[in-house]
Amino acid sequence: MSKILKGTLLLTAGTFLSKFLGMIYTVPFENMVGEEGTDLFSIAYIPYTILLSLSSMGVPVAVSKFVSKYNSLGDYETGRRMLSAGIKLMAIMGVLAFLFLFFSAERIAMQTFGSNEELVKDGAMVIRMVSFALLVIPPMSITRGFFQGYESMAPTAVSQVVEQIVRIIFLLASVFVIYQMLEGPLPQAIGFATFAAFIGGIASCVVLYRYWRKRKPYLDRQLEEQEYTYGLTTKEMFKELFSYAGPFILVGIATPLYQVVDQFTFYKAMQAAGLSEEAKGAFSAINFLSHKLVMIPVTLGIGLSLALLPAITQSFTKNNMKQLNNQVNQALQIVALLIIPAVVGLSVVAIEAYGTFYGVDKVEFKGNLLRWYAPVGLFLALYTVTSSILQGINRQNFAVISLGTGILLKISLNTWFIMMFGAKGAIIATGVGVAAAVILNLWRIFSAIEFSYKQLYKRTLLVMILTAIMALCVFLVKWLMMLFLNPIENRLDALVVLIFSIGTGGIVYLVLTYKTTLLERLLGGRIRVLDKFLKRT
Repeated sequence: MSKILKGTLLLTAGTFLSKFLGMIYTVPFENMVGEEGTDLFSIAYIPYTILLSLSSMGVPVAVSKFVSKYNSLGDYETGRRMLSAGIKLMAIMGVLAFLFLFFSAERIAMQTFGSNEELVKDGAMVIRMVSFALLVIPPMSITRGFFQGYESMAPTAVSQVVEQIVRIIFLLASVFVIYQMLEGPLPQAIGFATFAAFIGGIASCVVLYRYWRKRKPYLDRQLEEQEYTYGLTTKEMFKELFSYAGPFILVGIATPLYQVVDQFTFYKAMQAAGLSEEAKGAFSAINFLSHKLVMIPVTLGIGLSLALLPAITQSFTKNNMKQLNNQVNQALQIVALLIIPAVVGLSVVAIEAYGTFYGVDKVEFKGNLLRWYAPVGLFLALYTVTSSILQGINRQNFAVISLGTGILLKISLNTWFIMMFGAKGAIIATGVGVAAAVILNLWRIFSAIEFSYKQLYKRTLLVMILTAIMALCVFLVKWLMMLFLNPIENRLDALVVLIFSIGTGGIVYLVLTYKTTLLERLLGGRIRVLDKFLKRT
């Protein structure tokens, strides 16, 4: 198995587990706080995520590229100096971002809820509580970028999982104690739930510090053995770093930017369309609850892009165009292999999935929103991967054009589509915007490295054919089980239908990809575990 794939699988596993935990906790959380609580919770996290990316200025991932570049040139000292200077810079930026979000919380809440004074007050309080996480996460994430520059993905993977576990425990415990046991006000419980991001960040810092202490002797030996350093000044280091970092901001805030358009237009557009009652819970159903489910397959793309960047950077730095083409090809094909069937399968069983995780109340309406949102996950994953590839081949500035095009489309279409199609109009507008950005990124990649897309086209077509067969099997199993089960009315029935439908689809797809040799061609070798159970004719 190739080094890039090992790193990809490790980081993807950690990120996947982190995102999976981030999805699972929404089940008891939504059950405890209801539509009102999830709406309040989700409006705080969107501006927080944007400020988090802006405060880090794209530096953590850019550090990965910077360190990888100078490591490949045998200059380990420059990477170490960048780590030290970067932590100090991110600490300052984190404080500034915290102050900005804390003191602008009321204005953000007013833009979201309009003239409803009670909602504005509650929203501002929740936003202020989540802002404390900005004090610790930006400087902590620099260390993750440093380790990834060494193609060491374990620190990032483990710290992500620990951060998520600690955050979820604190979040659920605080909501249970304040709202369930003490019967305190719901906004106060939601405020402490958002404050959990700060607690999780502290836990991640502890994990990364332990990794640093363990690996420091090895890193010190590299410094002692190096023969040459470029001797960059701090100013020169930051100048090069920021030339990489700018577009990384855009990648980090791409999804929140689409969501913030919804945050500032969704309620007003739904009210103008005469759908005020339908709007209740619909915003969080799209941008929080459904988003959590869709992000599970999207995480595969995110993990791939983060693991891919150092290897692509090294190939590009050494002008090894053949290897670079192979890496880009492998990355895009793995996205197709994993994410296309995942989002299609989720679309087929959307109502059952939503009912299983979040209950059967309004499940037809909200499950239908999930069905529309699931395919958008493919474009979100492709945008993350293609943007990372652009950064690896020094075409990162183009990400500004592609994302800007997507956001402008979202802004121009959002209110219009909501007026025409109701709540799902916001999803359609997001899909159009992200798809346009992906198409532009792919065009730039293909033209920049003279990429041959024939193999990608053929294998993606095969994936789509196998996915269609899988989707048909999932639909048939679902239809047969619905003859004697009612997933729309009964949550347990929804769970049973979901497990058998998805389980059947997963097995069918796995067998098909194995029998057609697609799986081993993309993963770079025979899958010995499957060889024991499956034999090709």
